[in-house]
Parts: sequence; C-alpha cells; structure tokens
Amino acid sequence: MLKTIRFLFLAVGVVALTGCALPRGAAVQSEILKEQRSENPSFQLVEVTRELTPLIAKWPHSGASGKFHWFGADQGPDSSAIQTGDTVKIVVWDSEDNSLLTGLDGNAAEIPPQEVSATGRIFLPYVGEVSVRGLTPSSARARLQAQFEQIQPSAQVQLAVTPGRNNSVDVVGGVAAPGRYPLDSRNTKILGVVAQSGGVNPALRNPMIRLQRGGRTYETRVSSLLENANRNVRVVGGDQIVVVEDERSFTSLGATGAQKVIYFEKERMTVVEALSSTSGLNAGTANPKGVLVLRDYQPRDLKPGLAGPNKQQVVFSFDLTSADGLFAARQFFIQPDDTLYATESPINSARTVIGLFGTIIGVTSSVNNVSN
Repeated sequence: MLKTIRFLFLAVGVVALTGCALPRGAAVQSEILKEQRSENPSFQLVEVTRELTPLIAKWPHSGASGKFHWFGADQGPDSSAIQTGDTVKIVVWDSEDNSLLTGLDGNAAEIPPQEVSATGRIFLPYVGEVSVRGLTPSSARARLQAQFEQIQPSAQVQLAVTPGRNNSVDVVGGVAAPGRYPLDSRNTKILGVVAQSGGVNPALRNPMIRLQRGGRTYETRVSSLLENANRNVRVVGGDQIVVVEDERSFTSLGATGAQKVIYFEKERMTVVEALSSTSGLNAGTANPKGVLVLRDYQPRDLKPGLAGPNKQQVVFSFDLTSADGLFAARQFFIQPDDTLYATESPINSARTVIGLFGTIIGVTSSVNNVSN
C-alpha cells in the first residue's frame, strides 16, 4: 500500500511538471498575447468589434498583391474611330471622261494605302494633308469627298480602314487564341475581347484579368466581371490584356480544419469566409474566443489613434461566442499574406492532464491488485 501511495504522488508530480509541455495542436491565446502585458510590446492588439470594422477598413492595404484596382464601366459610341497608326485605303471614282483624278484608263483611281501620321493626317494628291484622326470611317469619307469635290465635283470616295496598334488591343495570354484584335467600335467591352480570343483557359485556378493602360495596371477577378455588368469596362486602343491565376493567399494555422496556404476563392474574403474555406474550427480543440488574424504593415502605414496601425505588426482578435464578434468577423476582410490562427482552448490541456491522471490511477490500481 505504501508503494502505491508513493507511486501515485510521483506520477502526479511528473504530470504537474510536464503538463505545460503536453503535445497540442495549437497555442492558447494567453501564450500568444502575453507580450501585450509588457511595457513595450512589439505588436498591436486590436479586439475587433462591429463598431471598429468600418474604421479598420480605411487602414492601408497590406500584402504582396495589395488591393485590386479596377474602374467603372462607361459607354462609348458604337462606331470605331480612326487613330494614329491605322492604315487608310482610298479609291476615288469619277464617271467623267478625261478626269483629272482617274485619267484615261478608267473611272477609278486607287490611292496607295497610307498610315495615319502622328499628327492624325493623311496625304491626298491634288488636295494635300487632311486630318482624319478621331473621325469615324463614314465621317472621314465625307470629309475626303468634300475635299476632292473642290477640284472634281463628280468625284466619289470609297474608304476602308485597317486598325493599327492604337486602334486594337493585345490579348497576351491566358486565353485560347492570344493575339492582336482590332476594335470594332469605341464601345467594345473587355469580355467581348476575351470571348473573341477564344475565352479563358479552363486550366487556370481562380482566373483574374490584368489590364495595362497608360502605364498603370488594373486587376479584377473574371467571376466579378461575369457577376457585375458595371465591371465589364470599355477597352481602348493600345490596351494589353492577360488572364492569369489569382496568386493572393493567406495562411491558416492552429486549431482549424486545414493548416496550409489557402488561395483566395473570391475577390474579397471575410474572416467567416476564410474560416469556412479551412473547413471551420476544430470542434474538439479550438477556442472560439481566440480567433486571431496576424498582419504586417509598412512603416509608412503607421498612424496615431484608429486612423491606422501604430505598430508594423498587428494582431486582430475575434470572439466568435458573441453576436457582436460574429458580425465583426463577417465584416472584416482578410488581406493577402495574412495569417489566420485559431488558438486552442485552455480546457483541452486540463482535460489531457486529467486523462493522464486517470490513467495513472488505473495503472496504480492494477499494480496494487497485483501486489495483493
């Protein structure tokens, strides 16, 4: 009996000393945030509420990819416009005999094709330079005929335009048939160009469209274009379009259903949606009061008060056991390169110790029975 008591006390002592080092799937919240109680913590802790989410939404965007930049749709004329670099082909018809324009060999004179100059002009024999840039083909034809009528009243002009670099768009990749596509009108939309180039490559995961214009880059998800007609913007000559995979991601760690890098399933994802993409919290170990989002900011982003972060590293904390915390998690958006961390409930460690204690008692009883 004495041996049994000694063994029991020894076992309890071992459990008490090693309980903090028992194997776990995640840290508890107090362990991660204990530095916050020091005089000069290296990170900022923000307990997110519904009241705070509109203010935090105005903070600078973080992550490698940052925020998508896109523009609203606008409406343009259904006709095309002649631009610098377009090639204009002109045929002049005249039924009069011995016409100055057509000569003796026929009733039509074909003027060699001309490229619209940097000043927007083309040259016409007997007329000189005529500005055609910005005109529709029909308007340009009327202007040229008016010029010819001054020297030959019976002349009629036939005009054809081949779009050049400034009146076409380049679809670089991510579609079935990359290439240069002329604009049929000044109201050509980006989805129309993508369809003309054979559509999005179905092998792309979470495809997004990247458009380069005027030295700037704009991005949006293809799904957003399909869902929102206002995002189907009008393209302009010189645009370059490529369809690529959306590489934005965040990391899921701790007591979640999936501990891995997760790519954004949509253009914007809330904390609730991010948790859903990880298969949710681990029902057996997670602490719903301790869901954390860890984020890094740049030094230039730091601002006093709630106008921005006051530390480069910020921990956003969510309590999913309250309605306020749940609504806040529905309003708070994950950003690229965030870490979503679900802490473990401290009760689980206690349960483990109690379980080990019960196991030791069982072993002790067995030893006692054998000794008897």
